[in-house]
Amino acid sequence: MSKIIFDSGISLDGFFAGDNRSPDNPMGGVSPKIHTWMFKQKAFWKHINMEGGEEYGADSKLIDDVFARTGAYIMGKRMFEEGEVHWAEDLYKADVYVLTHEKREPWVQKGTTTFYFINDGIESALEKAKQSAKGKDIRIQGGANTIQQFLNAGLVDEFFIHIAPVFLGTGIRLFDGIDKDKYDIQIVEVIPSDLTTHLRYQLTKK
Repeated sequence: MSKIIFDSGISLDGFFAGDNRSPDNPMGGVSPKIHTWMFKQKAFWKHINMEGGEEYGADSKLIDDVFARTGAYIMGKRMFEEGEVHWAEDLYKADVYVLTHEKREPWVQKGTTTFYFINDGIESALEKAKQSAKGKDIRIQGGANTIQQFLNAGLVDEFFIHIAPVFLGTGIRLFDGIDKDKYDIQIVEVIPSDLTTHLRYQLTKK
């Protein structure tokens, strides 16, 4: 049975992205600070269809695992707009559902990635993603606002965060505006690493 998950990097003070996000400044320019651990891993570059990385270590296995378990993705319009001009063809290798008010035909890429543009809310996107996932998990890819919507709707089963040892001081916080009484939360796994701390949580709706 599909789980609804997200897997995100944040700063030590809880920021998911920086200020002034745009297609010319994805993630507000903070990715080199938050995602250093990921950029070091050959698995990351493999999954975005590029050469790169310094090692195939324990962190690479975590990256491989989340891609392997994911059968469909959901993301917000802003994340899509930031990535559309930069992403390689067939980056996701699965169906991706984009939450937007824009009416647009599906974008079918070479390979197995198709972007669908959903105009009637998160639950509609989720139902369609479940059909695409075929029993694998559905990953809420981002941005922060989209993750917050799914959390506040009581729809998230599990999340994995990677806390970088850096203070950003400003930007977009991942957990702003969260309903604090929505879930019982259990720590499932804590994995130390040289450049981040991996924390996996299981959520049970109250």
